[in-house]
Amino acid sequence: MSKNHFVENVLANLNIDALNPMQKASIEAIEAHDYVVILSPTGSGKTLAYLLPLLPLLDKANTKTQAMIVVPSRELALQIESVFKSMGTGFKISCCYGGHKREIEENNLLQPPALIVGTPGRISDHIRRGNITVDSIHTIVLDEFDKSLEQGFLEEMEFITTSLAGIKKRILTSATEALEIPAFINTSEPFKFNFLPEKGDEPPSLTIQKIASTEKDKGDTLFKLLCYLGNRSSIIFCNHRESVERTSAALSQKGITNTYYHGAMEQRDREVALSKFRNGSVNFLVTTDLASRGLDIPNIRYIIHYHLPQTEDQFTHRNGRTARMDASGTAILILGGDEKLPAYIKDHVEEIKPGDELTLPDKPKWTTFFVSAGKKDKLNKVDIVGFLSKKGGLKKEDIGLIEVKDFFSFVAIRRTSASHVLQEIKNEKIKNKKVKIEVAK
Repeated sequence: MSKNHFVENVLANLNIDALNPMQKASIEAIEAHDYVVILSPTGSGKTLAYLLPLLPLLDKANTKTQAMIVVPSRELALQIESVFKSMGTGFKISCCYGGHKREIEENNLLQPPALIVGTPGRISDHIRRGNITVDSIHTIVLDEFDKSLEQGFLEEMEFITTSLAGIKKRILTSATEALEIPAFINTSEPFKFNFLPEKGDEPPSLTIQKIASTEKDKGDTLFKLLCYLGNRSSIIFCNHRESVERTSAALSQKGITNTYYHGAMEQRDREVALSKFRNGSVNFLVTTDLASRGLDIPNIRYIIHYHLPQTEDQFTHRNGRTARMDASGTAILILGGDEKLPAYIKDHVEEIKPGDELTLPDKPKWTTFFVSAGKKDKLNKVDIVGFLSKKGGLKKEDIGLIEVKDFFSFVAIRRTSASHVLQEIKNEKIKNKKVKIEVAK
């Protein structure tokens, strides 16, 4: 198969029409150089930019692990795993991250995957336990390496890179230029290309607005703002976990359907929250800066800075959740009485004045079902659609986004049909197995 035909097949599997300029430049650079640093904004497609040139480096005859991708968060690891599987390469990938049962990962690693993606702590743990065939790995990708360093993974990343004695190709990606490349990379000067906007510039598709708040906690102002904006998909950023939960609860009490997400939550609760937000069962996600990187959720219309970001980089990464690729988006800063716009925002910023007539945003059209079976139970999306159509009487348009995890699944159901469907399927089996199905909490 020719290179062009191969790329066309992968893009067709991903429902992508064409590569963007950054991705094309990245592929050429990785093919020509053994040490590449990619500087490009969040949401610009860096994952595909290094996965595509990585594939020709993998040998189907090699039964050991050949490449590793190290990332700062489990969400980014899962996203990369999903993209790679959707590419239809025929190569096995394993995902390793904290919060996931180590025993499951150890079983997956018994037959070494061609590619491992994971977080620094969990990968280090597997290397120490001898679960990873380190001598066969020739390519390493440090994706969002600046974020990994910011989060204190320096020692783990150094341990990983020094453990991989056979590395021939190194690829680093970052959405910021400020951070120095770590000394433990221990190699010559990299080939670096920079697709970052000029300092202080925002993508032309991003609009920045502000709204004044007279209250100290800004709660009433946020409520008025959401009533003004309507039920468009929005992320609300707070600076602390406690503020996230308090703000989410206050919005719920006022009748606004939302969910929250932060690093202290159990892994399953985090996945429930993200699934609801992805599939439209909730349109408002209240979160910390944990959600400013690694989440690939399309069509986010508004980024709301409930608390002002503490740095310009933080502001940029939060805003990177919207106005992705060719879509437009708006970042809105809520300013308390003694707060001013950060100095790095140079352009004129329009002020929003909601007015006194408040109308609650429309309720979401979808609700999320939790299914107590997943990939390890040999369950797939086709099985779920067939079951809900035959046993639940649903039409295709009543079934939304389906996500199948290792041991459970999520499926979006049109809200108006949810109660009826639960009644219809309560005594039914999927693939001859009794499976618990309920509204996701």
